[in-house]
Order: sequence, then C-alpha cells, then structure tokens
Amino acid sequence: MFETAAHAFYVFFIATLPILELRASIPIGYGLGMPWLETYLISVAGNMLPVPFILLFIRTLLKWMKKNVRLSKIAFWIERVAHNKSERVLKYASFGLFLFVAVPLPGTGAWTGALIAAMLDMRMKFALPSILAGVLAAGFIVSGICYGFFGAMNFLL
Repeated sequence: MFETAAHAFYVFFIATLPILELRASIPIGYGLGMPWLETYLISVAGNMLPVPFILLFIRTLLKWMKKNVRLSKIAFWIERVAHNKSERVLKYASFGLFLFVAVPLPGTGAWTGALIAAMLDMRMKFALPSILAGVLAAGFIVSGICYGFFGAMNFLL
C-alpha cells in the first residue's frame, strides 16, 4: 500500500516540475509498474496544478524578479523564451495554445503554455481549457508511446 502511494506521489511531483512535466512522469510511472490510467490521471493532475498559479501570478513575480540584481537575468530570460515561442500561439489563439501544449517535445508543455498565455494577457477562461486539453492530448501521446497505443486503450475494451 505504501509503495503504491509513494509511486503515485513521485509521479505527481515530477509532473508538477517545469521541463519534466508529464513527459517524464508517465515514463516513470510506467517504469514503476503503475497501471496506465492511474499514471495518466495522476500525471495530468500534477501537470495542471501549477497552471492557474502561473496564469495569475507570473507577471507579478517577473516584475519583482527584475528589481532583484541576482534574479533579473532569469526574469528577462523567461520573458525572452515566452516571447520567442509565443509567435506560434498568436496565429491561432486558444487553438494554437492547445497545439503548443499538446506536442510533447522539450520546450513545450503546460508551464511554457501558461507562461505564454500570461505574457499574451489571455483570459483564464480561454487559456485554462486550452492548456488542459493540450495536457490531456500530450498525456495520451506519451502514454501511448510508453504503454503501447493498444495497451493504453485497454480501458475502452
């Protein structure tokens, strides 16, 4: 019992981390022998946990970081990354945000998607569903790769 709870916690925690997100948590859940659906749901929940906070507070946090000599370079780097990736999202607005988050490649995902949405001043009611849909799609793709597409669809049978 404790082993499964610890595995679930590891998967959840890793999914909350920037860069790793569910691209890492699902393979780890697979490696720990967790069932597909459990790994998927825990990873999606963990990946989505920081998104509302990023959407609400990142601009204020970056403004504060710019005032600090040690943190200003990081703040400007974060803004530059978001700006460089935002061009892809701007073309298609909410659908573009969904596509950006749904592609499970390095540099994409819920964290970067939320950062881009915040930098573009997207309203939460548009950004959050787009990011959630993208996370669900990315999780399904990563699960399909790890568990096998037919294995990942066993719950339908």
